[in-house]
Amino acid sequence: MKIILLILAPLLLSTQAHADTLEVEYSSFYSHVKKLDDPSTDALRFAFGFQHVVQSRLCHISSAQIITQKQTLPLSVENNNRFTVPTDKILKMAKARVVVELEDQANQCDMSVQLETKPSFLQTEYSHKELLVLFNQYQAFFDEMGGFLSFMMPSAKGLLFHFNGEVQLPNKLQVLTDKNGVLILNNQWLSQQKDLKLPSKPLRITAMIDN
Repeated sequence: MKIILLILAPLLLSTQAHADTLEVEYSSFYSHVKKLDDPSTDALRFAFGFQHVVQSRLCHISSAQIITQKQTLPLSVENNNRFTVPTDKILKMAKARVVVELEDQANQCDMSVQLETKPSFLQTEYSHKELLVLFNQYQAFFDEMGGFLSFMMPSAKGLLFHFNGEVQLPNKLQVLTDKNGVLILNNQWLSQQKDLKLPSKPLRITAMIDN
């Protein structure tokens, strides 16, 4: 899995394109979400979407659902055109399919996977201890995935706070943002044991990584 900052990576999945519909085997999603089925990473989740192959954006999703021979389970599509799936071995055994309706042409959309903090951990104020909890969970994930091939895996070097649109951050935080408005708290900043106050909740928090 090629990992670039947001854990954004095309997947080689078994997909079928029917006009603007994509069908993906649930087992392809399960292979990811089962990696977070552990208390050491319970603040994290995988969010799935489809990266447009030409434009720098996610493809627009009209709806997403899991379908088996016996039932249909609707999935919630968030405002950043990503969705999550449950960790359910029974769905894998039932050979469930994830069916996604796109507003874009299906052949212009590649699967992308993003490792991020769960919505329940998105807030306007963080103590230094809370920031370390999130950072340590990312570290635990990369350490677990690396194993004896750790030299091939990235490592967490900080936290990235993404916002929905422009946010007026305090001057002391503005100097820590990149050109896209992402707030970057690297290891050095986290080691200063500072608390964090934000004018609004972040859209998501991801890991700053070093390949």
